[in-house]
Amino acid sequence: QCTCEWFLRLEMFLVGLTGGIASGKSTVTAIFQELGCAVIDADLIARQATVVQPTAPAYKSIVHYFGKEVLLENGEINREKLGAIIFSDQEKRQLLNSLTHPEIQKTMLKQILKYFMLVLGFRYVILDIPLLFETNKLTRFMKHKVVVYCDLETQISRLMYRNNLSQPEAEARTHAQMSLEEKWKLASHVIDNSGNQDSTYRQVLQLHSQLENSLDFLWIRVIVMASLSGIGGLAYILIRQFLS
Repeated sequence: QCTCEWFLRLEMFLVGLTGGIASGKSTVTAIFQELGCAVIDADLIARQATVVQPTAPAYKSIVHYFGKEVLLENGEINREKLGAIIFSDQEKRQLLNSLTHPEIQKTMLKQILKYFMLVLGFRYVILDIPLLFETNKLTRFMKHKVVVYCDLETQISRLMYRNNLSQPEAEARTHAQMSLEEKWKLASHVIDNSGNQDSTYRQVLQLHSQLENSLDFLWIRVIVMASLSGIGGLAYILIRQFLS
């Protein structure tokens, strides 16, 4: 029984999910969750554990570098105002990433280890990471990399409607990111969300079926390390690789 449980854990692999602003990544994530998939959301971690909460490690650094004008009345970070600042300034965007990403990655690692240690029946775990290719630190852990794509005209139109932006403002925000065409080239799978939701759902369902039946394992390459180091040693090795 014990051997079978460990084999199931070793079968589990990681799937990186990314996209661009207003490309529909949240819609695709929701469909995966509806299908019963395990999802670790980097944005959710950032809001809950790293950026918004005044007790979070990065909070004081953000206020120090960006000023109290990025705070709401209740003392939490005004993500909309901070977002407007970093979208127009690449240096400040890189600074914010350097302040927040280490804590986000630590939290993600803990959640990955939780799924690895517990037999919950998940075939794979999705890491929803907006800057998967930009940071390029986590791609080596992903057996599959999925990009949620839509054409630029649709992306700008959706962003204008969603955020009540002018066309120049929406274009500036899309151009501040790596283009979806570039991400497409780096992906192992692409979900084209340019059409209607039914089309997107069918693509996600097809990909989910493909991943469920995949014979590719992320954890197979750490079996030897696990046998030599034990679980504590394995966790230590993963932590060092993940944060290096």
